[in-house]
Amino acid sequence: MATDRAKPEKIRCDACPVMCFIADGKAGACDRYANHGGDLVRLDALTIIESTENTRLVPFMKDSSGPNDWDGDIVQGKRPFVTAVGAGTTYPDYKPAPFIVSQEVEGVDMVTVVTEGIFSYCGVKVKIDTDRHIGHERDIVRVDGEPIGHVMTSEYGSKMLSLGGVEHLTGGSKKEGRVTCDALLRLCNREAVEMVIGDEGHETTVVVQAGKAPIINGVEEKLMRVGCGSATIGMFAKQWVDHVDDVVVVDDHITGVLSEHQAGKLLDVEPTGIKINGRRSTPGRYFNVAEPGTGWGGTDIEDPLTILGDFNAKFAREGLKLLMVSTTGEQYGYYELDADLKPQSADIPPALKASAELIAENCEPSVCSVLFMGGAGGSLRAGVTENPVRLTKSVKDSLTFVSCGGAEAFVWPGGGITVMVDVLDMPTGSFGYVPTPALVAPIEFTMRVSDYGTLGGHMNEIKPVADVVSDETRKVDQFQNQPDPMASANYRWAKGTSG
Repeated sequence: MATDRAKPEKIRCDACPVMCFIADGKAGACDRYANHGGDLVRLDALTIIESTENTRLVPFMKDSSGPNDWDGDIVQGKRPFVTAVGAGTTYPDYKPAPFIVSQEVEGVDMVTVVTEGIFSYCGVKVKIDTDRHIGHERDIVRVDGEPIGHVMTSEYGSKMLSLGGVEHLTGGSKKEGRVTCDALLRLCNREAVEMVIGDEGHETTVVVQAGKAPIINGVEEKLMRVGCGSATIGMFAKQWVDHVDDVVVVDDHITGVLSEHQAGKLLDVEPTGIKINGRRSTPGRYFNVAEPGTGWGGTDIEDPLTILGDFNAKFAREGLKLLMVSTTGEQYGYYELDADLKPQSADIPPALKASAELIAENCEPSVCSVLFMGGAGGSLRAGVTENPVRLTKSVKDSLTFVSCGGAEAFVWPGGGITVMVDVLDMPTGSFGYVPTPALVAPIEFTMRVSDYGTLGGHMNEIKPVADVVSDETRKVDQFQNQPDPMASANYRWAKGTSG
């Protein structure tokens, strides 16, 4: 005989536009909200940063019982700052932010408004410290075959990527949006993402992870260049003048030649008759000596002699000593001219080898930097105040301090509140997603209570910080290099320029 099976009752989650129906004991599509006995609960703990000196940000482990775990007692001589990590969202946006918390700081009543914003207009800027060619400007960056961004202009010793943005999240196919969102989420949460840059025939595979060395075509980068070829000549000329007749520092952008460079002239280095196969810019500085690549100094060459022409017999002589070195000191070669004025490889003298090692010693480690960038839209601002434009003006006027997970956020000039923040400055696991697709990122607005009232803030929603903290709250320590969002030094009123 058939029996009726009781189906678990489902509740509807309104934390994002997907509006999942979630069965008891299950989580929604975002894995951030769940149905616990008919109650909609946020699965990640609300995160609080405790301001103190000589501490560091540490990962949170629910099952850990180490000495850094918090016992729930806020009376520890550390001032708590309630972040938006684990706070929840304002969607469908007519309601106040999940937490509006007040406390007295340095004799001033302060309030922090926290919310996890749903960012469709967001992306990451990636800085990769390497001389190696990873793609031409505007080359497409792909993950799992889907376009997620492009190569930007190179900066000094670094390649830059712009990934994400609303055009990739919502403007392409469903798969493109899903892959883009997943890649952004992993990058922002400090995970490794493998991407392919460029089209067939000139593809480069790069593994990017915040705070880690990039892996380019399977090879882990070690060093960021000390400078361009010309700068390297200027920095290390004195190391060479007593040991060699000429030095060429090979660089994809500006190759330097000691005997022609102003540094060489001031050190009385004689002309050597050397010829560089490139476009001469100014004395001792050459462009376009080779194509970009993964060889010497970010060029496509493995034999540095290929950038040399015939030496001028008017100045060159048999036995002339030549050092060729890359901008990281990782590649170097020593040569002497034969009777035909052709450079022949020879054992490098110890002093010259030491100079190449000195270049390498002065190079910083090659790392990847990931900066989240997003625009706080009108709906998110409505969770702070009933008059959103006033919030924007107060940020521009330094009356409101913007942070993301407690980390200082750079606010771009111009209209709106467009923020950029280093993901390594934020607590671990700060980012989530919704399947619309969009990233979920924490954002906090801190100001005086009096200014909050002037903005038209949700004054009836303010709670003392002691009412927010509980045994379930996640606690992390403040980074030493991060400013305290509630410190008076962040605000114009503390400088006597605003009432």
